[in-house]
Amino acid sequence: MTTTIPTQTLPEIIYPDSDGKPMSDNTKQFQLIVKIQGGIDALFKDNENVFVAGDLLWYPVEGDNKTRQAPDTMVVFGRPKGDRGSYQQWLENNIAPQVVFEIISPGNRMTAMFKLFKFYDNYGVEEYYVYDPEDNELMGWVRSDGKLNYIESMEGWVSPRLQTRFETASGDLEIYRPDGLKFLSYVELSRQMEQAQQQMEQERQQREQERQEKELVQQKADRLSEKLREMGINPEDI
Repeated sequence: MTTTIPTQTLPEIIYPDSDGKPMSDNTKQFQLIVKIQGGIDALFKDNENVFVAGDLLWYPVEGDNKTRQAPDTMVVFGRPKGDRGSYQQWLENNIAPQVVFEIISPGNRMTAMFKLFKFYDNYGVEEYYVYDPEDNELMGWVRSDGKLNYIESMEGWVSPRLQTRFETASGDLEIYRPDGLKFLSYVELSRQMEQAQQQMEQERQQREQERQEKELVQQKADRLSEKLREMGINPEDI
C-alpha cells in the first residue's frame, strides 16, 4: 500500500502598503517632501521610464516583508510611471531606486538616520541626500567603488542622475533644474501663473488700446477725406 504524504501549502506573504508611520512630523517637512517629489516628477514628465514616488514602501527582497523603507522621495530610472501600493523590487526588473531624499524632522534621531543610511547603502542606492530644515544643512552621498561615499561640499553640487543643482545660501534648500528654473511649491507655482495671466491681460489691453487708437486716427482721416471731396478736392492730390 502506497502512503501519500500531503503537500504543505506555505502561507502567502503579504507586503503591506503602509508601515503605520506618518509621512511627516511637521508642515515644513511635508512641504519640502511635496516640492522635491513634485519637482522631480515634473522634470521627467515626458520620460515614461522614470518612476518618482514619495513615502512609498520599498521592499528590496522577495519573501521578506520586514526589510523595507519608505523614502521621503525616491527616483527609479528604467521603470514605468504608474500607481503602486508599494515598490516590490523583484517585480520591477530588480531595479533599486537610484536616488533617495530624506528630510530630517525633530523626531528623526541620529540612530534612525544611521539605520536609513545602512539600508540605502546595502541595497544599491546611487545617490542619497539628507536635508535638515532646522539647521539648513544638506548632506549627500554618491556611490563609487560599491558603496555610498560622503560628498564633501554640497553647495552647488549637481546630481549625476537628475542633473539638478543644490543651493542653501538663501537659508533654505533650493533645487534648480538643468534649464536653470527653480523647483517651486504649489503656492509659488500658483502665484507665478497668476502673474503670467496678469501680464497676458495687460498685454491684451495694450493691444486693444492701440487698435482703438488706430481706428480713431483712421476715422479722422476718413472724415477729412470726405470733407475735401465735398469741397471738390481730391485727397490723393494733396
